[in-house]
Amino acid sequence: MGELYRNIGEYSKALDFYEKSYQIREKSLPPNHPDLATSYNSIGGVYYCISEYSKALEFFEKSHQIREKSLPSNHPNLAQSYNNIALVYNTMGDYPKALEFYKKSHKIYDKALPPNHPNFATSYNNIGLTYNNMGDYSKALEFYEKSHQITEKALPPNHPNLAQSYNNIGGVYNNMGDYSKALEFCEKSHEIIEKSLSPNLPDLATSYNNIGFVYNNMGDYSKALEFYENSHQIREKALPSNHPDLAQSYNNIGGVYQNMGDYSKAIEFYERSHQIKEIALPPNHPDVATFYNNIGGVYNNMGDYSKALEFHGKSNKIFQKSVSSNHPDLATSYNNIGLVYDYSKALEFCEKSHAVREKALPPNHTDMAQSYNSIGLVYSDMGDYSKALEFYEKSHKIYDKALPPNHPDLALSYNNIGGVYNNMGDYSKALEFYEKSRQMREKTLPSNHPNLATSCNNIGGVYGDMGDYSKALEFYEKSHKIYDKAMPPNHPDLAISYNNIGGVYVDMGDYLKALEFYEKSYQIREKALPPNHPGLAISYDNIGKVYDNMGDYSKALEFYEKAQQIYEKALPPNHPDLALFYNNIGGVYNNMGDYLEALEFYEKSHEITEKSLSPNLPDLATSYNNIGVTYNNMGDYSKALEFFEKSYQIREKALPPNHPHVAGSHLSFAVCYERMGDYAAALKALQNAFQIQQQAFQEGNPAFASTYSWLGRVYRSMKDYSNALDNFEKCLAIYLKTLPENHPYLALTYSNIGDVHRLMGNYEKALTFHQKALNIQENVQCNPLECATIYINLGENYREMKDYSTALTYYQKGLEIREKKLPKNHPDLAVVYHNMAKLYLATRKYSMAMKNIQQAVEIAQEKLPSNHPHLLEYKETFEKI
Repeated sequence: MGELYRNIGEYSKALDFYEKSYQIREKSLPPNHPDLATSYNSIGGVYYCISEYSKALEFFEKSHQIREKSLPSNHPNLAQSYNNIALVYNTMGDYPKALEFYKKSHKIYDKALPPNHPNFATSYNNIGLTYNNMGDYSKALEFYEKSHQITEKALPPNHPNLAQSYNNIGGVYNNMGDYSKALEFCEKSHEIIEKSLSPNLPDLATSYNNIGFVYNNMGDYSKALEFYENSHQIREKALPSNHPDLAQSYNNIGGVYQNMGDYSKAIEFYERSHQIKEIALPPNHPDVATFYNNIGGVYNNMGDYSKALEFHGKSNKIFQKSVSSNHPDLATSYNNIGLVYDYSKALEFCEKSHAVREKALPPNHTDMAQSYNSIGLVYSDMGDYSKALEFYEKSHKIYDKALPPNHPDLALSYNNIGGVYNNMGDYSKALEFYEKSRQMREKTLPSNHPNLATSCNNIGGVYGDMGDYSKALEFYEKSHKIYDKAMPPNHPDLAISYNNIGGVYVDMGDYLKALEFYEKSYQIREKALPPNHPGLAISYDNIGKVYDNMGDYSKALEFYEKAQQIYEKALPPNHPDLALFYNNIGGVYNNMGDYLEALEFYEKSHEITEKSLSPNLPDLATSYNNIGVTYNNMGDYSKALEFFEKSYQIREKALPPNHPHVAGSHLSFAVCYERMGDYAAALKALQNAFQIQQQAFQEGNPAFASTYSWLGRVYRSMKDYSNALDNFEKCLAIYLKTLPENHPYLALTYSNIGDVHRLMGNYEKALTFHQKALNIQENVQCNPLECATIYINLGENYREMKDYSTALTYYQKGLEIREKKLPKNHPDLAVVYHNMAKLYLATRKYSMAMKNIQQAVEIAQEKLPSNHPHLLEYKETFEKI
């Protein structure tokens, strides 16, 4: 009766009958009788099934002690005892102990049995299983194949044990990432089971399940679902409603829905699985912990981090009670908590996970590589790229030794290293590693596997950072085609794909195209995600950025506010994504010229960044830089320099010397020095920026355009007009190659070239460039303050041409914008007042000229150094009036 209840998963009933049997035997038999050993063995087996491993071990060892005393040293039942003890150690994750006992068992078989006995096959199989768990796949394959050879000779071709043998070999190939081989062996196994068994037997269900598992790893989720459902239908007919195998079926189906991005379906099936486990298993069973872990993973994907943390925490508590302190599942549990928490907590839990694995596993086990990988990921998120690289490389060394040369985990390893090099600004290295990853994936994965899409996506990202937008678009579109074939139409990864394509169009200045793709992304997220998911906030954020770039600031703010409502509900108050978001709002207010509001949001962002990151990180540097930019725009140059200096010091320590962000710092210094009238210092800073960009980028990269533009401005201020023109034209050449013909950056560049021609006395030529600028400005929504500069430059040209009424019209247009957008004492207002004073002087309207020059001088005396060329020029005009 005990056997019967055990076979149908009624473990408490089985235990009850086994214990009754034991009590009778204990009274009627001597203490070392073999039947008592059988009773202990049966009770140990039930405890094993309900995952009470210490109890199982206790009873298996009692059984073994009796057998050791009562049986000869080479008796097969003694081998079975060693085997059972090994099984418990294997399940507890103590693989060296398991191997030790399996080998003891094997030695007895070696002496007691003929070489082709089926027990030999079982023995080789068990040793293979342990090597498989240890991540030594070549050894696992060697022992599984030895087992298979015996099974093939000893059994008829359709025997279920032969099917199991094929299945085990398929499982190793699956772990090795050779999915076509895995499928081949799983299908061989399935053919035998289909021929030899009635269509509703549990082994057939297991076979469908195994094939589904391979398809899931291949990224063919519809096929995986088909096989998992076939498996489930058999189990539903053949097993009682609370059997653990039914729970496993629901769990597997939930996992596929999670991969497909259908999170509500995933939760539905995981919960069905849990309902069975709650009835069939004790509350601290590891399978219950696995359920909590899976649900935590779904909530993490849904962006509900507090829920994710709650379930990962429940899982961890069970593992702490039910498995040994160095069990791999406990390590995985710590790891999962780490990946949800903030960075310092993440590091703490990932290191706990690593410490557990270090005790339990051999040093070249692939789970050790996974530990190093997780720690590397946290350091990468923290912006500590040298540390991230150190751990990713440790991980890679293990994978390199332990895995076959084209294993998907090796591809992932190359991918992670590529990601760090990309963040470090070493784009050629990033491309090298991303390409290695892609080539491996192309060899081992089907052509529409989502991981191939990820590879194309990452390569596209590097080309985007390099400013090669056509290449970026090419790879993003390759990625999108794969996702389009492989994923259901509302999968969140498709939304990311549309999002990335939209991002390239933003960089190219094609804002309408960008909006089209961002809106496609948003539509998917709206259908697939819960209403407060951070993914929806990202969509609002991106649409807001496009409107920001288009100069439609009220629209930008409208979308940013939608994003804000989600972020503030969904994220903890010191989450880095919240800092990034406040940064974006600060940027809009900065572009609107509302510098006090900009400063408020930049400081909110900075406060979060300062709390959540270590003090030398690139994000903190960006935060200081943005505050500096705002002070610079407000005309508070000493404050601006103070923050630029803080930003630069961090970047100098945290980043390689030729990183584009270090060049960005020099560029910030240059802009500030130019405004302060210290042209020599500005020129030196620009040359520093240019030297770094020459090391980091290929000639013609869009990053050079900004440097050429500022070199042009500095030379113009220094009255070196030929050099100014040369640099503005270099800037224009890059923009013409990389941007659409009506991009706002082109308008400002044409205006700057026109202004230099004016200063050189070529007024008609200047006018043609100013007209080009005006044409773009009238057809595309530009930044209002840039519009103002274009109007004022045009006004200057007409003033020099003595067309005073037209000049005044453009001055007034420019002044109206600047008066709305800038503080009353901003130096850029002084520039317009001075220009108007010169115009009124030329037209002999002396009172108007005096009023304007006084305003210009007052602002300059308050905001500029006493030797600033602009102040000296204003005073000279004042004297003339």
